[in-house]
Amino acid sequence: MQKEVYLIRGTPTETYDGFRKKIIALSEDVLENDRPEQLKICLTEKHPPPISVIPFMRSKMASISVFRKKGTPLKAFTDAKGFTGAYAVEEALPVRYSRDWDDREYTPGACLLTLFHKKPGLDRDTFIRRWHQGHTPLSLKLHPLWNYIRNVVKGTLTDNSSWYDGIVEEQVQKASDLLNPFVFFGPVWKVPVHMYQVLMDTRSFIDMRRIETYLASEIHLKS
Repeated sequence: MQKEVYLIRGTPTETYDGFRKKIIALSEDVLENDRPEQLKICLTEKHPPPISVIPFMRSKMASISVFRKKGTPLKAFTDAKGFTGAYAVEEALPVRYSRDWDDREYTPGACLLTLFHKKPGLDRDTFIRRWHQGHTPLSLKLHPLWNYIRNVVKGTLTDNSSWYDGIVEEQVQKASDLLNPFVFFGPVWKVPVHMYQVLMDTRSFIDMRRIETYLASEIHLKS
């Protein structure tokens, strides 16, 4: 079984609701015709706050995770307008929620979807070590995460896929846990120190000029 991630960007003329409906329709097509074992969507559904300590992207993005036997890339996604890339990934879940909601119901809370490249000049082994052994434990220590999906990109599935080294989804139980810096980087008296720690740690292995962070929602269509 292989995990694949498909990235699709929204167009400037699409509404958030129109983008959501398109991504769900494409996913339903894949479920009906390609029959993967699992399919989950993480996508932007609304404008991020105008002011935030997290530099949210203002564009629309969907990350669609599929578990299936190896095969040709899923055409419903790769032929879609806004297709950005298809990837074979290695998944790890350092912490995971215990689901008590059904498929097709939105996951409670909010998701921080992050796409990134390794820091220029850093070899891959050092990049992976700093990410897995340094940044992951720091994130779990400082942030109120109840689900953390870490995808290491192993390769692209199409020639026209943009390259990313990592695709991460960090889930919190309430949107305010992510959007309120006094919660996400708390406790209150340690916020500046924690923000500095995260920034310095992130800069040590990620190309900060190209990092993309999105405020997203999650929905399991088939689990």
